[in-house]
Amino acid sequence: MQLVLGTRNRKKGIELAELLAPWGFELITLADLPESIEVEETGATFADNAALKACQQAKHLHCWVLGEDSGLAVDSLKGAPGVYSARFSGESATDESNNRLLLEKLSGVPLEKRTAHYVCHATLADPQGQIQAEAEDVCSGRIRAESAGSGGFGYDPLFEIVEYHRTFGELGPAVKATLSHRARAIRHLLPTMRRLVETGVWR
Repeated sequence: MQLVLGTRNRKKGIELAELLAPWGFELITLADLPESIEVEETGATFADNAALKACQQAKHLHCWVLGEDSGLAVDSLKGAPGVYSARFSGESATDESNNRLLLEKLSGVPLEKRTAHYVCHATLADPQGQIQAEAEDVCSGRIRAESAGSGGFGYDPLFEIVEYHRTFGELGPAVKATLSHRARAIRHLLPTMRRLVETGVWR
C-alpha cells in the first residue's frame, strides 16, 4: 500500500518509512512527486495545518496522503514557537537560525524552567480528499542551553529527554522512533489504517 507523506522533508520521510514498513505501507514524500502542489499552512493549530496538507494534496494527487504538522512548544515562551516552529526566525529560516533564536529568547532562564514539548498532529486523507483518521500526541522534555548531537533535525540538538539525559540529536533514530511525538501519533493511526486496508476501503 503506497502512502504519500505530505512533506518534502526527506528526514521525516525516512523516520516514518521505518515505522510503517513492517505493516506493509510504502511511504514516499512530496520530494518524489514533482506534480505535487504547495499547500499554504494558514491554520491556527497543528490540526488545521495537518488537514490542509492531507486533504489538498490527496485531492490533487488522487492518492492516500498522510499530512502531519508538528512543532515545539516551550512553556516559558507561552507555547511558542508552536505552529511557527519551522519559520520561527523568519520566512527564510533554517534549523540553525531557529535554534539560535530559541536560545536567545531563553537566555537567562534556568534549566528547570526550560520545559517544553514537541507536538505532532497527523491526518490521513483518502484520494478524494476526505479525512479518514487523525491523531495527536506529544513528547515532553526541556531545552538545553547549548546544542548536543548531530542527529535528527529541527530543534532536536537542543531538545533533551530528561530521563535519558540526552538530546534527540544524541539519541539516534532507533530511540527517537520509539519516543518521538511523530512516532506516537502515527502509532495511534495504525489500527485504523490497517482496518481501512482489511475492509477494502484502501486499495
